[in-house]
Amino acid sequence: MKLTIRGLGKTFRTDRAVTVALRGVDLEVGGNEFVALVGTSGCGKSTLLSIAAGLESHDEGTIAIDGEPILAPGLDRGVVFQSYTLLPWLTAVENVEFALRAAGKSAAEARDIAHAHLQLVGLDGFEKAWPAELSGGMKQRVAIARALSYRPKVLLMDEPFGALDALTRHHMQELLTGIWETHRLTVLFITHDVEEAVYLSDRVAVMTNRPGRIKTLVPIGLPRPRHYGLVATPAFQELHRTVLDAIRSESLAAARMQDTLPAAG
Repeated sequence: MKLTIRGLGKTFRTDRAVTVALRGVDLEVGGNEFVALVGTSGCGKSTLLSIAAGLESHDEGTIAIDGEPILAPGLDRGVVFQSYTLLPWLTAVENVEFALRAAGKSAAEARDIAHAHLQLVGLDGFEKAWPAELSGGMKQRVAIARALSYRPKVLLMDEPFGALDALTRHHMQELLTGIWETHRLTVLFITHDVEEAVYLSDRVAVMTNRPGRIKTLVPIGLPRPRHYGLVATPAFQELHRTVLDAIRSESLAAARMQDTLPAAG
């Protein structure tokens, strides 16, 4: 399923300030394509994903899945955030079942699907564990299982591994890559980690400083299935440098702009 964004703009207004977060964003994520979105802090990455999730409105342009405008949250999209958003009074399997029951599944269907998806993310044997008994990586596995369980057309992920330690993050990247390569769905993945973006993606979209738009798209022609040995190859390092240079140029531009601002007081 294709996610299409055309001329998207978003402005936040308060009594004290007007902030143009996004302006003229054009991006297309093809069916079964994995696109990572990167950029400097505050460039609007999370705002863009929230609009795609239907959690935030937009002021200009269009955003649609297979031509159907996104106006609100829906079961055609699964969303995974950096915070695990698990219900602490439900076990791992009950957290997944809860989403499935909300999607209209019977209790028996929800139970079977939940068990299958926890197995998919490597959590068989932990179905009855409470969130407080799970590590950060395990909680995020539950969140991914829940997001995949009702078979969304598009998976939206906002720095899902950002709070994890380096080793756990690598394990989760390999897990996600394996799931995606097996089951294939359309993914828009936000990250601040350039290595992660290159490792996971078919293409990396680099955003400009605020107001954010797509500055450049970097195709990632690395072979699949991916394995972590790729990170040390010259091809990977060249792609990493290309994406990093694009982000760095925006960071330097922001610093120059800051230097030209008049001093307060």
